[in-house]
Amino acid sequence: MKIAILSCFYPYRGGISQFNACLYGELGKSHQVRAFNFSRQYPSFLFPGKTQYVTEDDNAVPVESISLLDTANPFTYRRTAEAIKEWGPDLVLTRYWMSYFAPSLGYVTRRLKGHCKVISILDNVVPHESRFFDTPLTKYFLGGSDGYVTLCNAVADDLLRLRPDARYTVIPHPLYSHFGQKMPREEAEKTLGLEHGKKNILFFGLIREYKGLDILLEAFAGLPDEYRLIVAGEPYGPFDRYRKIIDGMDDGGRVKLFLRYIRDAEVSSFFSASDVVVLPYRSATQSGISSISYHFEVPMIVTGAGGLKEMIGDRGTGIVARDCSPEAIREEILEYFSNPSTAGNCIMNIRKEKERLSWGSFCRKLVEFYETL
Repeated sequence: MKIAILSCFYPYRGGISQFNACLYGELGKSHQVRAFNFSRQYPSFLFPGKTQYVTEDDNAVPVESISLLDTANPFTYRRTAEAIKEWGPDLVLTRYWMSYFAPSLGYVTRRLKGHCKVISILDNVVPHESRFFDTPLTKYFLGGSDGYVTLCNAVADDLLRLRPDARYTVIPHPLYSHFGQKMPREEAEKTLGLEHGKKNILFFGLIREYKGLDILLEAFAGLPDEYRLIVAGEPYGPFDRYRKIIDGMDDGGRVKLFLRYIRDAEVSSFFSASDVVVLPYRSATQSGISSISYHFEVPMIVTGAGGLKEMIGDRGTGIVARDCSPEAIREEILEYFSNPSTAGNCIMNIRKEKERLSWGSFCRKLVEFYETL
């Protein structure tokens, strides 16, 4: 089968590109696959981070792609659709995670309908930080697809609220396995410049308001001296509110900040040095961070937001806090470390999940869904 994937690929960096590269590689084992990339993903003034692109010190795997779609230039929309049609795929896959992409991707997919099947993989239907135009734009985008794949039931519910007749399937987020192997803990701590002997809590990934770093910092402020918090990720927006909380606590340097994009080659150090990952999210769908935690077999403490309870609590791979508050997060951190069997049970369940959440399984279910359309 000929499969076109329309989304962001190398040289763009981040979780979406990493997912697409893994999808491209796995589907390419059994099918003829071609990657259609953005020529411009975001205008620079709209991008909240330092750069959208892989830098010289990244070790991202290049993916050969055709860069055509400029999201800010409508003249490229038709050209992209025609190029895909000319290649003649049986299936077009695209990704959707925010309404900014609805006009460009929606235009292309609407022009492809009838020429091939179109399946959209939906990371989000309702954005974490929603605006008044999200719903109409998302409805426009959804009209260009024959079927939808969601990565958790929470997103499927959002989809059905906007499109009750949607043909969809839920396939959980596969595990990221391209970050290398787990390191010995003391080696990882030495790499990060951390003294040995603390109970290490990790907050990892882009720092955005909905991810609740402030909640975790307030929870951490009430923990004893043997605990250490590692914050690793690039802030998308001002860091002042978080800095104020850190400055207000007598932490003795127990909060270690790595406020930058974490390169793939560095990821192993952070997870190998950590006892537990905390996702104190105010809102969520699924989380790519949980997939990395699974790979490195690090249990998680999460809120019940979105699909986190479904993905982690229901699978026994972590602990779900009773609510999204500093008190609840602190309570679960203390409980996690006070019961030696908790980590062992979580790791045992993570190992079961690693067998289930392979890229081969994801792609097989995706193709099976295509055959039903």
